[in-house]
Amino acid sequence: MVELANLDESELLTTTLMEVLKIRDWSGRPPLEVLIENLHGKHMLIVLDNCEHLHNACAFLAENLLRSASGLRILATSQQVLGIAGEQTLPVPPLPLDQRTSPGNPTTARATEAAELFADRARAVLPGFTLTEANREAVESICRRLDGLPLAIEMAAARLRGLSVEEVLERLDDRFRLLTRGSRAELPRHQTLQALMDWSHQLCDPQERSVWAGISVFSGGCDLEAVEEVCSGEGVERADVVDVVAALVEKSIVSREEQAGRVRYRLLETLRQYGRERLAESGREAELRRRHRDYYRKLATKANASLFGPDQVAWLGKLQVEHSNLRAALEHYLSDRSGGRAALGMVADLLYHWITSYYLTEGRHWTDRALGRAPAADEPRARALWCAGWLAIIQGDLDTAAAMLEESKAIGERFGLEHVLGYVAVFSGMVAMGRQDVKTAILLYQEGIDRHTLTGDPVGHVLALVRLSLAYSYLGRTAAAVSLGEEGLAICDAHGETWHRSYTMMALGVERWLEGDTARATALEQDSLRANRSLEDPFGMGLNLEVLAWVDATEGRHARAASFLGIAQALWKALGAPLSGYGHLVRYHDACEEEVRLALGSSRFLKELRRGLEMPLEEGVAYALGESSATGTESSAPGTSSPLTPRETQIAGLVAEGGSNKEIATWLVISTRTVEGHIEHIMDKLGFTSRVQIASWVWRHGRGDEAGPAR
Repeated sequence: MVELANLDESELLTTTLMEVLKIRDWSGRPPLEVLIENLHGKHMLIVLDNCEHLHNACAFLAENLLRSASGLRILATSQQVLGIAGEQTLPVPPLPLDQRTSPGNPTTARATEAAELFADRARAVLPGFTLTEANREAVESICRRLDGLPLAIEMAAARLRGLSVEEVLERLDDRFRLLTRGSRAELPRHQTLQALMDWSHQLCDPQERSVWAGISVFSGGCDLEAVEEVCSGEGVERADVVDVVAALVEKSIVSREEQAGRVRYRLLETLRQYGRERLAESGREAELRRRHRDYYRKLATKANASLFGPDQVAWLGKLQVEHSNLRAALEHYLSDRSGGRAALGMVADLLYHWITSYYLTEGRHWTDRALGRAPAADEPRARALWCAGWLAIIQGDLDTAAAMLEESKAIGERFGLEHVLGYVAVFSGMVAMGRQDVKTAILLYQEGIDRHTLTGDPVGHVLALVRLSLAYSYLGRTAAAVSLGEEGLAICDAHGETWHRSYTMMALGVERWLEGDTARATALEQDSLRANRSLEDPFGMGLNLEVLAWVDATEGRHARAASFLGIAQALWKALGAPLSGYGHLVRYHDACEEEVRLALGSSRFLKELRRGLEMPLEEGVAYALGESSATGTESSAPGTSSPLTPRETQIAGLVAEGGSNKEIATWLVISTRTVEGHIEHIMDKLGFTSRVQIASWVWRHGRGDEAGPAR
């Protein structure tokens, strides 16, 4: 299901579908080509909802996909047919309003489908509501007055929170004047919905109407803080917003959704469009759109300032949730002649959002547009250029990256922008590394370290350290690689950072494996894997699984190694980002694969490899972390009769050490709520009611390999 109501740019239609299908690609190829390749040979139904404002783009996409993927079917909802070959249209009429008879008893009338829908929705607000002889006629009258339109009927039923069925019917007489005047013209669907919206609008007080109109500027929903910032004013004090929003939820105008302990609000699209019309009439549309734009610009800036710290995972998740609003804000800036410079700052502030959420192509799209609107050679342009350079490097577009970095460097040298020159050096080193010029890369990475040390920028410093560590690893200089990696890890730990830390641990795990310290290598890769899981970073998880496969092969666990190779291979294929981007790691992969194939024999190797290829990523990660068996079923730690799973045993051990839920969550890179859930399961299984009992049980039964903290 692809909801298109919040998408205004037809150029992003294909990438939006890829996001919904979880097709993540770093290759730099045209998105349509990647999408067609991923859908080839698959049997799938794709629903494109609300196509009318992207009519031509939807028609082009649907026609190309259907021509290339014979097993694909597309269901499109739109006010206008797409007009492509093979299209079959199915008008969606209102619900039937004719009385039906009961099966086996043609003399007994049954409620209409519309009335049954009303009753079903009424039970959501009035449990136990039923159609009776006393209320059936009024319900049927309501449904007839609403022309059998499901949305109108559902909203009318929701009014039973405060009105009786008869009172709802009376208000329809007052509000739908066009209907009560008995117009002979058949009303278009939009006019009927307009009348329903007008009725709902009049049931709201002035504050509620103002906030309803204000919320319509948001795309993809919003949280309370955003509503307070954007919608206050004009008779609505900031302190009143929470109560006004609650009233709109109660009146079924605003929908409330809760995820991970956070509440978001959204309007159904029809309600949103109505709110926009009222906002335009109020003369405040331009003002509120500016507020919306500026709020999300500040949000991006605040997120960027907090990303290299303990709140990184939360901020990245926040940006992901607000993606549609960030898009809308960028579009607003870029549609304003004077907004180019602000857009440059915003796209740069969102750099880690583009990378960690795999919006690489989209990030480059916005950055290119912003660069085109703000040609002045200044610091914002220089910063946006090196950000765009990194995105291009990740997608393997080294020539474009080099050109952007060269321009950024020229601006940095002209104005003495030391921090810009530091990043240019690091990413220029990555370009050199991609071109197999390791000597130049090392010099540039060292320059980056020196400049970022001078400016005191921990982000750039860690980037340079890790990249230099990888370069030395490429040359086989393990001691230097480890020293640099440990230095980078110390900086990450000092700031409570996760993303760079995860990749640093991955790189250090490789070096420890090369040194023969497989236990330390495993611990590093598993810690990194937990971090990458919390970040939902499939590329990072793929690297971890690769290295764990090499460790298992070294220790003779060849079947397990083959499975991990299969899981990683599935990720590389899905992402369009093969391991070849890490040069020397390919050698280790090839050597591991050859060793495992020889040890197992070709038939067994392919069987275990296929097992990994077909294993869901979540299950594979849990297997690699010892949280489940290879089949996805949890099991207790080897050699024990414990009823606890390995993860529960580990958490029980941390409880025994005196760790709080928050501390355990930090050590294991999981949420506090997840820790709470595990502890509840531990108590249920052991019949305990306190943490003291858990600690006592741990020390009586021995701690085991899984019990120690993963710090």
